[in-house]
Parts: sequence; C-alpha cells; structure tokens
Amino acid sequence: MSEPKGFTEIEFGGSATYRIVVQGTLDPSYSDRLGGTTITTKEKPDRPPQSTLVGPVRDQAALRGVIEALYDLHLPILEVE
Repeated sequence: MSEPKGFTEIEFGGSATYRIVVQGTLDPSYSDRLGGTTITTKEKPDRPPQSTLVGPVRDQAALRGVIEALYDLHLPILEVE
C-alpha cells in the first residue's frame, strides 16, 4: 500500500504540547489531575463558558488519561490540537 502524498511520519511515543477546549467551567485546581496543564476559562454572553487546557503531555497514553478525566467530569470536548 502506498503512502499518501505529503505524508509525514508522526512519533507517537514522545511528548507534545496540546490545547484542549471543553464546554464548561473547569477550576485551575484540576491542573495536577489533568497532566499539569494550564487551565483558563472564558465566558461570553449568550454562550456557555469554555475552559482551555494548554501544556505538554508526556505521551499518547497520558493524553488518553487527560481525555478520560475530562469525560469523567462530564465536560464535552470541543477541540484537541
């Protein structure tokens, strides 16, 4: 099977910086539980608040742990970069 044009191999075992946006208010005290990410919350009129988590995550397994923790908190995930 041939690789798509412009394909770049991605290393899944290393650290990367992520930006995750969830709907809802997330207290910064959850930072340790969420991989040490920095948490900020923005509120806009006529829209639900959104919290953004930014920071390095050790590897894909740790990213999965952060996403599962957000799921356990019943926070809809809007974006993962």
